[in-house]
Amino acid sequence: MPFPMLPLLSLLVLSSMIYSGSAQGPPSPGYYPSSKITPISFNQGFKNLWGPQHQRIDQGSLTIWLDTSSGSGFKSLHSYNSGYFGAAIKLHPGYTAGVITSLYLSNNQDHPGNHDEIDIEFLGTTPDKPYVLQTNVYIRGSGDGNIIGREMRFHLWFDPTQDFHNYAVLWKPSELIFFVDDVPIRRYPRKSEATYPTRPMYVYGSIWDASSWATEGGKYKADYRYQPFIGRYKNFKLQGCTSESSPSCHPPSASPSGFGSLSPQQFRTMQWVQNNYMVYNYCHDPRRDHNLIPEC
Repeated sequence: MPFPMLPLLSLLVLSSMIYSGSAQGPPSPGYYPSSKITPISFNQGFKNLWGPQHQRIDQGSLTIWLDTSSGSGFKSLHSYNSGYFGAAIKLHPGYTAGVITSLYLSNNQDHPGNHDEIDIEFLGTTPDKPYVLQTNVYIRGSGDGNIIGREMRFHLWFDPTQDFHNYAVLWKPSELIFFVDDVPIRRYPRKSEATYPTRPMYVYGSIWDASSWATEGGKYKADYRYQPFIGRYKNFKLQGCTSESSPSCHPPSASPSGFGSLSPQQFRTMQWVQNNYMVYNYCHDPRRDHNLIPEC
């Protein structure tokens, strides 16, 4: 690992070179679902879950960090049956191998050993390579024991350490859609009860050490000479149906009225992202047992 000895300035310059060499951004999706949802402050929607000494709230924005003593995590005040869940996030620059910054839905506290989960995870990296955004879905215990992940991973068309960008998932009874700055990057349709999460989930976020697998399968570990590793969150957006909601409650729309799912323009934009920036699709992995992932 030659990079830990580089001075921080060199790491930052190297990081900017990686992203400046990227292709242009995606074509316009033509619709911006986040603009329809009013942002809330951290305290309006969340509470600390662990590592309170590694969390700071300032004017509704949240900073959490990881060092040798602890990381930190937070949890929504309510559980949801469906909805739009997002935040603007700014990632830590430089050497971040082994570190995961996340925003996700889960019911692992209600269903330990048999839980559902929808993940937006940023996999830390070495300064010569860009961050990986991992999207994942676990259904009824497929994230417990013999793990059956449904990972799709992407590089981004910008440097996520330079500014805040909006990341979100829309969870509907019929489909999941993952968004980056309102650009749909992945759609996961409900094809059967067995392959789709339907039980209520809370919204979580965290920063933690996942050195065993996060960066190139665990090849590069967290290096605490670069601590603290910092995750910054703001513009939280939670709009969904809770167990207390009326039966007529429905989640926000992903697209203009008249479309049950994404519009044709949104589908084209999503396909552009997958053609240019997707770096892994579990359905295309020959090492996977496709009997366990029938939706593929």
